[in-house]
Amino acid sequence: MEQELMRIGVSLPESLLTRFDGIIEQRGYSSRSEGIRDAIRNYIVHYEWMSDVKGDRVGIITMVYSHHQRGLVDALTNIQHEFTEIIQSTLHIHLDHENCLEIVTLRGEGQEVRRAAEKMMALKGVKHVKLTTTSLGHEL
Repeated sequence: MEQELMRIGVSLPESLLTRFDGIIEQRGYSSRSEGIRDAIRNYIVHYEWMSDVKGDRVGIITMVYSHHQRGLVDALTNIQHEFTEIIQSTLHIHLDHENCLEIVTLRGEGQEVRRAAEKMMALKGVKHVKLTTTSLGHEL
């Protein structure tokens, strides 16, 4: 059964599109559209996997962001203060003149760990966020 295709418009920085086009070529996609569909499918799978994080968890959020983005550092600090019960520690590294790496370690209910990561991920100027979680190993 063939699905109806929808057209959308997306605005991207030229450097991001250039990198994406390079990946499309290396992976042998027939078009940008096919590459974008694949990226969206992967995003959906990752989101569904993250939605299933439950129980007592430890987690690490790694995040790269532009410290020049107005209000971003304050917003990140406010989020971290909102989750003080589960944040164990943070590490801040200056990567270059533009970018910082923040590593946040957490321990708590899986849904709260995920919620903290998603709040940080949604901020303008945050370039990359990855949440890695694991159980405490008690069931092993």
